[in-house]
Amino acid sequence: MTEETPGFEEKPDVPSGATPDDAAPKAAPAPGAAPAGDSSAQLAGLTAQLDQVRTALGERTTDLQRLQAEYQNYRRRVERDRITVREIAIANLLTELLPVLDDIGRAREHGELVGGFKSVAESLETVAAKMGLQQFGKEGEPFDPTIHEALMHSYAPDVTETTCVAILQPGYRIGERTIRPARVAVAEPQPGATAVKAEGTEEAPAAGDEKDNGPEEG
Repeated sequence: MTEETPGFEEKPDVPSGATPDDAAPKAAPAPGAAPAGDSSAQLAGLTAQLDQVRTALGERTTDLQRLQAEYQNYRRRVERDRITVREIAIANLLTELLPVLDDIGRAREHGELVGGFKSVAESLETVAAKMGLQQFGKEGEPFDPTIHEALMHSYAPDVTETTCVAILQPGYRIGERTIRPARVAVAEPQPGATAVKAEGTEEAPAAGDEKDNGPEEG
């Protein structure tokens, strides 16, 4: 058994002619380390990629906003068309019922709306009103060619403008849509009445003026 001599340590073998510095192990480069020039190039590449992603994101956002606007316009157009089609369908249906409503009105005027017929007639009028049907046309209102149809014409001294003096058939509308104008008899002011009225409004001489213009006392 060999005894170790105290005070001596084993040293690695050094080749002849080599210095002690050559014998020391060199530190290995850190893993992942890159030269400074390569880091700048990578950073510039990442920045360019980020700009491209931002540009693509902006384009996609614009496309999405445009699609949303088109969809909202489509929904509004479909809803508007649906309402229009519904109004047209209701107007066509109620137009076919107008002769029946006219008969009911004439029966009411002559006192013939009694018994079960009265109940059925009132139910029909109630349903028509719920569907938006409105009756219009009253005696004494000014004549409006957009909602009135004149079937009779006359002159009257007590009117100052063309006036509906009789309702021959009431008019009907649904909302702002007129499905039948009111058929009326109209009266216009008497020809020459305005001129006569204007002449009749001349001021009479005052009482004092008549006295002054009278014959002088002798």
